Amino acid sequence: MNAPADPAHLVPEVRQRPVPQALLDALHERFGGAQLSTVQAVREQHGRDESPFAVPPPAAVVFAESTPDVVDAVRLAAQYAVPVIPYGAGSSIEGQLLAVQGGISIDMGRMNKIVSLAADDLMVTVQPGMTRKQLNEEIKHSGLFFPIDPGADASIGGMAATRASGTNAVRYGTMRDNVLALEVVTASGETIRTGTRARKSSAGYDLTRLFVGSEGTLGVTTEVTLRLYPLPEAVSAAVCSFPDIGAAVRTVIETIQLGVPIARVELLDASTVRMVNAHSHLGLREEPMLLMEFHGTPAGVQEQARAVQDIAAEHGVNVKEGAFAWATTPEERTRLWAARHNAYFAGVQSRPGCRAVTTDVCVPISALAEAVLAAVEEANAAGLPYFLVGHVGDGNFHMGYLIDPDSGQERATAETLNHRLVAHALRLGGTCTGEHGIGLHKMGFLVEEAGAGAVAVMRTIKRALDPLNIMNPGKIFAL
Repeated sequence: MNAPADPAHLVPEVRQRPVPQALLDALHERFGGAQLSTVQAVREQHGRDESPFAVPPPAAVVFAESTPDVVDAVRLAAQYAVPVIPYGAGSSIEGQLLAVQGGISIDMGRMNKIVSLAADDLMVTVQPGMTRKQLNEEIKHSGLFFPIDPGADASIGGMAATRASGTNAVRYGTMRDNVLALEVVTASGETIRTGTRARKSSAGYDLTRLFVGSEGTLGVTTEVTLRLYPLPEAVSAAVCSFPDIGAAVRTVIETIQLGVPIARVELLDASTVRMVNAHSHLGLREEPMLLMEFHGTPAGVQEQARAVQDIAAEHGVNVKEGAFAWATTPEERTRLWAARHNAYFAGVQSRPGCRAVTTDVCVPISALAEAVLAAVEEANAAGLPYFLVGHVGDGNFHMGYLIDPDSGQERATAETLNHRLVAHALRLGGTCTGEHGIGLHKMGFLVEEAGAGAVAVMRTIKRALDPLNIMNPGKIFAL
């Protein structure tokens, strides 16, 4: 493979803006000790995420409890031209919440309530600090659920900010498809609303979709209205092991092309299955594996499962020898999905003391096999431990390269693999990120994917809405 990238170029640019004592004093006067912290440990907690970057923490943390709290914090920050970084659950992958230009963090975790539930309209409005698990627990009595499931118990506001998706996206779409309206505090401290409770609208610019995926660079979300779905009458899950990863991917491609309405289909390669077995104490066959889930009526679920089983058999799966196995109880399904969601931690645990350089791409479904096989071949050739998981039903997969954090060579090798993976995805007509977002880590790929003209339009929008460049500056693109 090509020579590794120079590690000196892998460190984000840090340009700390001054945070005047006058601002800290004003914040203390407004929020007091219960809602404002400048304690080092609290600041450090709000200055790191799951990315491999080390950046100085914010100067202070405001714990917002209401929209007026956010308005006042933003207005004070704007008065002193100090950056504002929204903080949800801290689970971002690409450095979205890091204070690369200093400033203050606004923790939205205390804003975690349901504002209104309109069960008849299949929608709910929530505060941004509510997590997806909390939301589904609180609405289960209604017979409805929110399906977007990125794995981590992320906050709804953070999921909207990064345009998250996850394991259910092949059937239910992404946050882009399921956010109906927003309340947002802009960089000037004004509160605006985008969208309505109607399922569609032709009224003016689609501001909701502008803010969804903006990674906190245009405003701070304070309410999110979401689309809900009826809980399926029947749910069934299956694990299917394959002789090779190509056979697994081709099974997915044919399943989607034939229109089988599968709800979830996740890919794990053999090494990742070994890691998951060790971490979650499972006995899965240590071969490339698809973990699948089917939603619908009992008859519909059986029909979907039989169709996928037949496709898998055509690709070398010996059903009679147990390569296609059912998870027959809710507890067993939950255990399997928990193990899949813990694949990141299983990978990190497999190499004590390591950090994961995690990346994701999304390609047209017809190009999925080529992209996955190339990523595996290059990772194996580099000799770097890794894990591979994928929401492959929509062409999205993730690679996590496990590196010694003290080894500049390993970090550079991981970034070279990341660059080659993304470059290949773009050549196939895909995207540099299916759901993680740009953040710091993928800024260099945005121009290559979108084009200089499109990025210039994004910069124009950013300057118009945030002329002081205080809303999570230094992310997505540089100004």
